[in-house]
Amino acid sequence: MLVLLPLLLGATMQRWSGKVDDLLIVKVNGDLTIADQYLARLLELSGERLDALAQSVAMERALQAPDDLAALIAVQKQTLGLDFLYVTDGTDAPAGFLPADWPVIGAALQGQGKAAVDILSPAAMEALAPGLAARAAVPLVATPNAAPTDRLTEDRGMIIHSAAPLRLPDGRAAALVGGLLLNRNLDFIDTINALVYQSRSLPEGSQGTATLFLDDVRISTNVRLFENVRALGTRVSQAVRARVLGEGQTWLDSAFVVNDWYISAYEPIIDSHGTRIGMLYVGFLEAPFRAEKTRSYLIATLVFLAIAALSVPIFLRWAGRIFLPLERMGQTIARVEAGEMDARNRIGAGDDEISRVADHLDGLLDTVQERDRQLRDWNEQLNQKVEERTRDLRDANRRLERTTERLIMSEKLAAVGEITAGVAHEINNPIAVIQGNLDVARMVLGEGAAPVKTEFDLIDDQVYRIGTIVSKLLQFARPGEYSGAANIISPAQVVRDCLVLTRRQIEGAGIEIRTDLATEAQVFMERTELQQVVVNLILNAVHAMPGGGVLSLSVALRQGRVEIGVADSGTGMSAEIQRRIFDPFFTTKQAQGTGLGLSISQTLITRAGGRIGVRSAPGKGSCFVIRLPVVESP
Repeated sequence: MLVLLPLLLGATMQRWSGKVDDLLIVKVNGDLTIADQYLARLLELSGERLDALAQSVAMERALQAPDDLAALIAVQKQTLGLDFLYVTDGTDAPAGFLPADWPVIGAALQGQGKAAVDILSPAAMEALAPGLAARAAVPLVATPNAAPTDRLTEDRGMIIHSAAPLRLPDGRAAALVGGLLLNRNLDFIDTINALVYQSRSLPEGSQGTATLFLDDVRISTNVRLFENVRALGTRVSQAVRARVLGEGQTWLDSAFVVNDWYISAYEPIIDSHGTRIGMLYVGFLEAPFRAEKTRSYLIATLVFLAIAALSVPIFLRWAGRIFLPLERMGQTIARVEAGEMDARNRIGAGDDEISRVADHLDGLLDTVQERDRQLRDWNEQLNQKVEERTRDLRDANRRLERTTERLIMSEKLAAVGEITAGVAHEINNPIAVIQGNLDVARMVLGEGAAPVKTEFDLIDDQVYRIGTIVSKLLQFARPGEYSGAANIISPAQVVRDCLVLTRRQIEGAGIEIRTDLATEAQVFMERTELQQVVVNLILNAVHAMPGGGVLSLSVALRQGRVEIGVADSGTGMSAEIQRRIFDPFFTTKQAQGTGLGLSISQTLITRAGGRIGVRSAPGKGSCFVIRLPVVESP
């Protein structure tokens, strides 16, 4: 009762309050509709009156004589309550009133009467009627929450701009143009207020208001700033201005107007050019409605408290006999959950159902306590056995890992030995035949071998290089059994020799060569070993550019080290492949390679005191860089 009923009462009052707010919004929306219809009717009536004057016999006669026309215009301006009235054929209009600039005048010259709300500058108002600009000027009053501005006065004028077509005596089309200034036009705004908020249309204490805005400035209003002082020159809040003038939407909500909260409705006013130039507002004080809602809340609360004060003691007495034993059982269960396994209800025997339930619960708790003791004993035994098995498994796992590592290493060494033996057997014999036949050819040709001496020398070099490669394979398998003889060499010259050795493969792949051999610095390394590394990198680059590309070779001196660069514009490598390319037997060429080229190259460069690295990205090519320490030539 103390929880659900207040919630239900609060929800009901909240829903009722929301419905009242919705009804207030509906009412102010209806009030805005009446004000809007009045403004539209005023525009229509202004156009009809001008049209009647333009078609009148008096106007037809006055057009025959300029003096009569001026007199008629003066009289009709006073009669119609207009601030200006004139006839124009489009060429003799006052300064700033060309028909092309004013759709109202242009429509009348085309034979169609029209009326609209327009904005005039001070100069335009003075051109129409001297003193009109001074009447229109409204000093701005500092207003909280309004948009920031540097202006001190609103000197523009909002007018009801009307024009009716007429025909001059010479047959030319003309227009009768008139206008009514709305700035400080209190009769206009009071009439709207009287139409919208008639007697007894609002509850006692509320007050209806209406306002005409030029932009965000009140130029005609019955809202009071002080006693009998209208709030002319005050401005609308920035939030309302942004919604109505900025977005062109109608505001239907509560708003702070000058010095109090009003249920408000604002709509934009559109001029003859289709531009939002101001706002029409109606609204009524929110305070009486808010006070009435507060009184309703207070009355409902007091009634509920009175009913609760009478009924709660009775309900508590009835509920105590039921809920106190249940509460005690709940406390017992909570103590058991907290670990106090010997907690019991001990309510005692009784004839009611709750006492029997409490006694049965005590029996169940005894059973649970015994089962818990047994489970703890079993759990301790199980933990001991699991710890023993886990310790045995950890020891076995460590032994298995060591055995696996030795097995993998043995398999790799066995594979290297097998490959090395096969290479030595399959390559050395053909090399011996090639070298022997080459020597026979030199002997047979004698002096006739001179024209092909360069080619014979290249064959000698390559046979020697093949033998060296075989030796390096054996060296990779059994590095302790071999030692190379290092020499002081020029890497730039080695790179040039390598280009000669790989010329056929490069030209066959249609690859462009770019070289930058900027230094002749020397390094301490066996010439054939460096030649083997560079040739291997060049051939790898050729394989990476099957469709042609650019191969860049460079030798430079940086920070006391010689840097040899081999770059291609080929397919590139992923980060995963870059991490593995120097591993023995890893290859991306499948059956075309053994996977030892880069591994042997790294071994040779490292043994010479240098390093080899790679930069690559898929689709962007690769760049291998060899860095070797510089030595001074003897």
